[in-house]
Amino acid sequence: MGMDQYKFPCEPVANEDSSVTGPQYRFTILDDKVLRYEWAEDGVFEDRASTFAINRRFPRPEFRVEDTDDELNIITPSLHLTYDKKRFSPNGLVATFASKMTDWGSEWRYGEQLGGNLGGTARTLDGVDGRCDMGSGIISKDGCSVLDDSDSMLFDGQGFVTPRRPGERYDGYLFCFGYDYKGAMESFYAISGRQPIVPRWCLGTWWSRYHAYTQEEYLTLMDEFKAKNVPLSVAVIDVDWHWVKEDFVPHTGWTGYTWNQRLFPEQVAFAKALHDRGLKMTLNDHPHLGIAHHEEVYEELSRVLGHDTTHRNLIKFDPTSPKFMHAFFNVVHRKLEDQGCDFWWIDWQQGSHSRTPGFDPLWLLNHFQFLDTKQTHDESLPIIFSRYGGPGSHRYPVGFSGDSAATWDSLRFQPEFTATSSNIGYGWWSHDIGGHLPGYRDDECTARWVQYGTFSPILRLHSTVSRWMSKEPWLYRKECMFAMEGTMRLRHRLVPYIYSINVAPSILSLVQPLYWNFPTRAEAYQYPNEYYFGPSLVVAPIVTPRNKATNLAKTKAWVPPGRHVDIFNGTIYDGDREIDMYRSLEYIPVLAPEGSIIPLDQDLVPANGCPNPAAFEVIVVVGQDGQFEIFEDSRDDPVPELRDQATRSILIGFDQAAGRLTTVSAGKEWTFRFISTHIEPSHIRVSIDGSLKTDPHCRTDTSSGQPSTIVRIPAESNVIREITIDVGTNPQLDILDHSSTLSDILKDYQSEFHLKDSIWDIVQSKQSIAVKASRLLSLGLEEALYGPVAELLLADSRS
Repeated sequence: MGMDQYKFPCEPVANEDSSVTGPQYRFTILDDKVLRYEWAEDGVFEDRASTFAINRRFPRPEFRVEDTDDELNIITPSLHLTYDKKRFSPNGLVATFASKMTDWGSEWRYGEQLGGNLGGTARTLDGVDGRCDMGSGIISKDGCSVLDDSDSMLFDGQGFVTPRRPGERYDGYLFCFGYDYKGAMESFYAISGRQPIVPRWCLGTWWSRYHAYTQEEYLTLMDEFKAKNVPLSVAVIDVDWHWVKEDFVPHTGWTGYTWNQRLFPEQVAFAKALHDRGLKMTLNDHPHLGIAHHEEVYEELSRVLGHDTTHRNLIKFDPTSPKFMHAFFNVVHRKLEDQGCDFWWIDWQQGSHSRTPGFDPLWLLNHFQFLDTKQTHDESLPIIFSRYGGPGSHRYPVGFSGDSAATWDSLRFQPEFTATSSNIGYGWWSHDIGGHLPGYRDDECTARWVQYGTFSPILRLHSTVSRWMSKEPWLYRKECMFAMEGTMRLRHRLVPYIYSINVAPSILSLVQPLYWNFPTRAEAYQYPNEYYFGPSLVVAPIVTPRNKATNLAKTKAWVPPGRHVDIFNGTIYDGDREIDMYRSLEYIPVLAPEGSIIPLDQDLVPANGCPNPAAFEVIVVVGQDGQFEIFEDSRDDPVPELRDQATRSILIGFDQAAGRLTTVSAGKEWTFRFISTHIEPSHIRVSIDGSLKTDPHCRTDTSSGQPSTIVRIPAESNVIREITIDVGTNPQLDILDHSSTLSDILKDYQSEFHLKDSIWDIVQSKQSIAVKASRLLSLGLEEALYGPVAELLLADSRS
């Protein structure tokens, strides 16, 4: 059967001018950072695309060759490769690098592992309670790294895959980048393909639970979320959507393709009801046991495949067969998609072996399911939900990391795990937020996990088949419920920011380790749980319990260079410093540097499904020039008649010297919040298409505990209008008075009154900050008691 429909764009054949070839070796200088090295016993080299490398054709970079009878030298601006023209060995294939990352220089020998690799990711977190090995990624403190592609599958150019040729052969890629970590990842994506844009609707909250719901129970639960003003975007239906444990099921049950009529007697109506509520539906698929005789599609699939049904034999799952895979998608999956399944949860964990050596069934599922979804769901951008299969897996978002243990140790590792995964280009991890199994009930841990999930690629609540673990916020203690519900609403408000980063061609990954931006700073490596969430937010999740005396939890963070503001409480921090941050259960530290522009959905309770908002609230941090481009797809407009699959963008810019913000209205209502900045409303000038508004809607807001200046621009029409807001030349963040905040903190301390009096006397004194800090330390208090006070006293040196 022809597989032409599964062809995809790629350029696997390199520029001939970029290659240096001998009888059994070939070196290809792909760009200024990457060299491919091949050795083949038979002298036949590989020009087909691999699961990692789908593009190798680039303009010839700068390099020169020195070739003698027994030695080959290739010199580029970044490396000097020496090769003895024999079978690759540590003695005969050596590279030295131009980067000066160490005093003693950097050298790589074939077959040797470099010690400075900063990690990649893992196939699964199943069975992990705490840390796990994250393998190797592209980014390394050595300034160079190696990716061995010798054993990967190949694409045959006709829509299917093929194994490597037999015989001894090596195929690897040497990345040499020095401190240019982002440049290294640009090269990685150029060779392996960029991360696809994910649909907007997947960026809200996913509801998932391993539980045998009836359709009435599931819809009632969705309505309860709506009644409690907690938006959702994806409804996940775990394995019990199909027959599992009934006597007529001839296997263990996790594989299935026929709706459980007892639980879902009207599955088409059920799917429509979810869609009417603004939700997308995904079904869990464990395909490894094939299609048994009890399945509704058994007879039809048998006819298509020519399968003998005389003895009602199982139709085995065979991802190595083009005929089977084509039928699997077009008969088995298509029937269920026609009944309302929007995308598939490929819950594959059956190893990497198949009938054909070298064919990884997970890779085959991910690749072909993504291409099939792309072709058959033209009403939306394609998405699958599956496990990581190795380098190149980033082309098939989003990732399912497996069954997380419901423990503090598991939560403590996930921020680092997610950020580090960007080192191998894998940016769309979805974790079991709140934990799956095993573990324990800890409401505070669950609340902190959901807060972290709000600032992770995908927020998917999940829990195992237990009556004690479900993640409905209202099942938790009230303070935890409020924290969970509040951050879930915030996640939907953040979608304009997240989706725009997802679309922006200049952004490599939504979540990035600190060292991507500060590769020469030791501090950037010492805080692996802290990360950039897009270009405008630095997140330091809380992953430890609160102190019982203060009701505050602590995280130690590094504030990158430049002044930063916490978007939740308005606290201003000097940059380039390490500091302990203390937070109540309400929120976690999320810092925005000067010049940040962060668009939110203005609606405090956005609609299900993450539609394009009718109104924006934009957080602006003055102090530096700033710019942000909002991207929207008209398919996500709430009014169907206006959808034309066009992408539009809205640029917001801030000129610090002039104190001027500019954008366009495009029929939207705007609220601009200049946080931690008090500007007299009478000093603000608002112009629309150059005409000064005589009654601008400007006010000062102190609801966060710190002053913010609010400017509102009502929607006037769908006509594009230029907006200019002048707030005065060279505006600065305020020097804040933390007395009220400190008073509230001290009130909540479960401690002796005289200690509170002593601390308050220091806070209220007119002495310098240095003297206040000295007096505070002299009290001999536990760190938990003096730390929150010291944080605010020392946050901003201007105080």
